[in-house]
Amino acid sequence: MTKVIVNGACGRMGQAVLKAVLDDKELELVGAVDIKGGKDVGELLGIGKTNIIVGEDLQTVIKAVKPDVMVDFTRPDVIFNNACTALKNHVSPVIGTTGLSDAEKDKLNELAIANNTPAFIAANFAIGAVLMMMMAKEAAKYLPNVEIIELHHDQKLDAPSGTAITTAEMISEVRKPMKQGHPDETEKITGARGAEYNGIPIHSVRLPGYVAHQEVIFGGLGQTLTLRHDSIDRTSFMPGVVLACKKVTGLKGLVRNLDQIL
Repeated sequence: MTKVIVNGACGRMGQAVLKAVLDDKELELVGAVDIKGGKDVGELLGIGKTNIIVGEDLQTVIKAVKPDVMVDFTRPDVIFNNACTALKNHVSPVIGTTGLSDAEKDKLNELAIANNTPAFIAANFAIGAVLMMMMAKEAAKYLPNVEIIELHHDQKLDAPSGTAITTAEMISEVRKPMKQGHPDETEKITGARGAEYNGIPIHSVRLPGYVAHQEVIFGGLGQTLTLRHDSIDRTSFMPGVVLACKKVTGLKGLVRNLDQIL
């Protein structure tokens, strides 16, 4: 049994992870952490008492229950320190919070190697989203003109999404940076053409009602190709999270993205 704690346990994603871990026969939920701690996990989920109380301090919970893995769905401004705390205590972080810089990822990789404790981070844990990104990379070989539209709930803190950035990075592996559109194009309103990654426009939508959605639109002579993925419920991420929990301890350093462990 892999012993798991969930950080950010009281949030919507955190609660979904708690339930997924409890439901899996190969994982054991041994602890939970959140700034809104104090409740029994079972009461939080409406399933009756589990005798696992949500703690408020990550270090304290780690020392008390000695987990193998920490799943983190918290905030971009605290995830780096959370992951460092886990690695220094020889706990493998499975990170679902986006917003880490490349420099922070490099530091986590160094820390993971130094402590002989692997770590895993994914921009998106939904299997369908991973397939979308892989297909986008393949399509870009033949249709290099592309734009990305990502749509999320209005409580998401970072833009563009980690999925959109990862998609652009994967496309850039097979597509040279290029200027798209008319060379004399101008924006009547700044930002109308979106952000840009290696010449790939990325547009972020934030509205209530959405969960996590993305379109990758390719244009060619007399044709377009659209790849779209929709997470209509947070349960779509759980198979990927569970898989990462089971595989992370067998990895080396910091491994990025779900396609690396499928």
